Amino acid sequence: MNDALSSSTPSHSGQPTAAAADKPIITAPMDAHIIAITSGKGGVGKTFVSANLAAALTRRGHRVLVLDADLGLANLDVVLNLHPKVTLHDVFTGKASLEDAVIPAPGGFSVVLAGSGMVEYSRLTPEVRSELFNIIQTLAPRYDVVLLDTGAGISDVVLFSVSLAQEVLVVATPEPTSLTDAYAAIKVLATQQKRQQVRLVVNQAARPGDGRAITGQLQQVLDRFVTTDTGRPMRLIHMGDIPADTSVREAVMRRQLLMQQMPGCPAALAVGQLANKIETTLLKSAD
Repeated sequence: MNDALSSSTPSHSGQPTAAAADKPIITAPMDAHIIAITSGKGGVGKTFVSANLAAALTRRGHRVLVLDADLGLANLDVVLNLHPKVTLHDVFTGKASLEDAVIPAPGGFSVVLAGSGMVEYSRLTPEVRSELFNIIQTLAPRYDVVLLDTGAGISDVVLFSVSLAQEVLVVATPEPTSLTDAYAAIKVLATQQKRQQVRLVVNQAARPGDGRAITGQLQQVLDRFVTTDTGRPMRLIHMGDIPADTSVREAVMRRQLLMQQMPGCPAALAVGQLANKIETTLLKSAD
């Protein structure tokens, strides 16, 4: 793994008024458990996981909101086959209220969508920072779970979006480029946001057990090169594997939720297991 990452990454203040956060900034008590779903590399199935995980958690009786925090290249609307009249762009510019931007999605959960190609929002300006922070503060108390579908990588916008969450779920595939970028993202979360642990799900796993082995390999690298504030290594928690499954591509091409259209296929069952693990390890422990 390339360990030259931190020297090229700018440092940021930890306050909501700063360019990005050194540590999670949601500190006020609220009912919702906020989980950032992110990745080091694009194209690993992050939005697929966000949407289908939301459906699986909703099926378990939770009130779920998915916020499309990939402001530059949003595609949650494509995955869900939605054509919103109001997006975050309209909210940011004052053309519409936040209430109008919250819409129902297939699967029974709610979404707030971002328009694709929002170049002016691909940088972390004070306006973007303030709007995102206020949106989370306003909406989170209404839900049990808020999933932040962030962009990929370690840009200021991505890191600020992640800083709004109590927990981080990194999506990676077994490909070397994905794992290298996942390590880079996790390292930044440890050094800049002072996170003690990050959760990992391995998508497109070829064989049972691949994800646990990959988690172990990444943990070894983290143990060697990354130390948290406490002086202990960053803890990487394996949350599960989603197997390579042709049903996923079929659902994506049809713009349908896998959990609804093919709930018995291997990938859908794996997402259900992921939802169960999140429920038992995060949601019930927060009650």
